[in-house]
Amino acid sequence: MGMKIKEWLQSLSFRTGVIVLLCCIPFYILSFAQMLLPISTTAKGILWAVLFGLAKTCQYGGLTILGVEGYKRLRNKFRKQK
Repeated sequence: MGMKIKEWLQSLSFRTGVIVLLCCIPFYILSFAQMLLPISTTAKGILWAVLFGLAKTCQYGGLTILGVEGYKRLRNKFRKQK
């Protein structure tokens, strides 16, 4: 089953990979920003685990979609902009 998911993710487009990869940024921000909320420590811990887990899922999912060649393409694009 794991290989089927990986193969399906890799069949998605470069643009989809970039979008999924960028989705991890708000989840990372939210996972730490929620610590400022006036809620119990237990709730904060649960929220952090869920949001951080979503951030990691988007990060690794996006990298899987992009693959090695897509990652190189994205990295070169950012280097040219500087």
